Amino acid sequence: MTRVKVCGFTDETDLAAAVEAGVDAVGLIAGVTVETPREISLTAASRLAETVPPLVTTVLVTMPTDADQARDRIEQVDPDVVQVHGLDPEAVAALEDTSADVIVSVDPTDANLDAHAAAADALLVDSIDAEGGGGTGETHDWERTREIVESLDIPVILAGGLTPENVAEAVETVDPFAVDVASGVEREGGVKDHDAIAQFVERATTARVTL
Repeated sequence: MTRVKVCGFTDETDLAAAVEAGVDAVGLIAGVTVETPREISLTAASRLAETVPPLVTTVLVTMPTDADQARDRIEQVDPDVVQVHGLDPEAVAALEDTSADVIVSVDPTDANLDAHAAAADALLVDSIDAEGGGGTGETHDWERTREIVESLDIPVILAGGLTPENVAEAVETVDPFAVDVASGVEREGGVKDHDAIAQFVERATTARVTL
């Protein structure tokens, strides 16, 4: 069954609703260099992470300048997983000794896919903007991402423009380890739509993969 990560929580009410809906992971965005209504402080991310119950994974989504800064942020927030944007494979590999598993965000056309896959615990394939951030709300070539899933031995997470309306098709096409959504389940920037989260989880986890 495909796992579900919902990203960009800014308050406890939305986070609790996602947990109730059955999400596998929650993303907390802090320390990024792009403008987003979903960014919170590292202190707030740490506080929200403490409210997440056992068996739901906390993910710090961040854009550090180097491995040392990423390590400092992991220590401050203490997430289960860190999702990094903009780091080269060498910097990603340098996080191996931290307390968090490492997801690296990549574009499906990234020339360093194999190197990133060797350095990280999982890849998040997203529609990356010019500044290296995700969360664009735009889909990409799902067939290309299916090829990535088939060619790599590590988990691949599909992100980019997913909504309750298209997530089943995305899962059926790509067969990812997990799907990731932010703006696709919001009423407005940074404010989640609880019904949309529940619909997204239900459709993502019941979709049938076509082989």
